[in-house]
Amino acid sequence: MIKLKLLISPTNETEAVEAIAGGADIIDVKNPKEGALGANFPWIIKRIREITPENVEVSCTLGELPNLPGAVSLAALGAATTGVNYIKAGLSGLKTPEEAIYLMQNVAKAAKECNPSIKVVATGYADADRIGAVSPLLVPEIAHKAQADIAMIDTAIKDGKSLFAFLTMDQLRSFVDTAHDYGLKVALAGSLKKEDLPVVHALGADVAGLRAAACTLSDRVNGRITREKVQELVEVAKRAEEQAAFKAKESW
Repeated sequence: MIKLKLLISPTNETEAVEAIAGGADIIDVKNPKEGALGANFPWIIKRIREITPENVEVSCTLGELPNLPGAVSLAALGAATTGVNYIKAGLSGLKTPEEAIYLMQNVAKAAKECNPSIKVVATGYADADRIGAVSPLLVPEIAHKAQADIAMIDTAIKDGKSLFAFLTMDQLRSFVDTAHDYGLKVALAGSLKKEDLPVVHALGADVAGLRAAACTLSDRVNGRITREKVQELVEVAKRAEEQAAFKAKESW
């Protein structure tokens, strides 16, 4: 049975405790006030890693990245010292695949020289056309050539439109299959709701990223993550896995 990991994105220790108690697989520390992949402060990331059980993974974001490979590689080095398992790079200021590959190569080099076991996530945006960023459909190739580990799609502008508003099911399936063919893991995010989790699972993604769906009032900026909301998401994902396993067994 394929396990869909739930990546829940707290902004502080209190929310992290709630996400852990709710059963999140990955605690993804971010700052939504600075964008879809807004970076949080290193001391907050370190503290959340300290209070998170060893069997629960932790990730952090580098932010919405400009085309400044040197500056970004320093940020990647700093993030790698915090003890996280993953660092996520948002390719918001990158216009071409060549720019994105060069930046991600330096992110991966800086992070992995510090911590060889760390996983690097290259993140494109389903609504890339709205911000003039590189096409999300090129992210698997970018991640592969840069020796990153995970290809991810999110949405840049958080106005309630999910990634499904910008990419077709065929495009998403191609993204997942291409990334897997390269040996990469796949993460899908972008204003996902609980009812989207069976679809994400059916697409073959390894990770589903959520914040608003885990928050009170479904508000990613002004709401707060609660364990009850996270538990509900965990149950939905578990049911999707069980139903998929049952269908697979029936097909035999």
